[in-house]
Amino acid sequence: MPLKTQYKRAARPIPPGNAMTERVHSMIRVDHAGETAAVAIYQAQQKVFGALPHKRAITKTLHEMEMGEHVHLNTFNDELRRRKARPTALIGLWQPLSFALGAGTALMGEKCAHACTEAVEDVIEEHYQGQINELEAAGIEPELVATFKQFREDELGHRDKAIEDGAHEAPAYPLLTGLIKAGCRTAIALSEKI
Repeated sequence: MPLKTQYKRAARPIPPGNAMTERVHSMIRVDHAGETAAVAIYQAQQKVFGALPHKRAITKTLHEMEMGEHVHLNTFNDELRRRKARPTALIGLWQPLSFALGAGTALMGEKCAHACTEAVEDVIEEHYQGQINELEAAGIEPELVATFKQFREDELGHRDKAIEDGAHEAPAYPLLTGLIKAGCRTAIALSEKI
């Protein structure tokens, strides 16, 4: 039986004004918005827990997660500038809403804060995987795909830590996480377009 040789197609550059260029800009725009929101959530949760001396452990964990999100956010800030793409027009809305979500879940207790992290990171992980699949299928943007893959792994780490720390023990866990996931998916859909 003859051996079939598979040739990997070289990644194509995307010409300016191309529909795929616009799609990539949309991906970066929504990822920038998501990372901005993640930073705001973690900052708000730290403000609540940081005021309580017996909550040092969770405050430290949240700070570490926030620092990871800053790396992601800085990457997307650079991508927006480099590509001359615009951020979402809704960024000024997402920041305070995300801060309120972070503060609200923290005020409900550690388990609810962890449930918030799990829900958000679950949606973000799915979102990154969808972007990876789309770009790989098109055979373009290998460096951006590598970035998405790394960030996806980081988000999975945050999600897994939240589960380990008791996210599933949050009061009204299915309702809370369902609402947060629905809000995240709505924010993604709007940020891609607006």
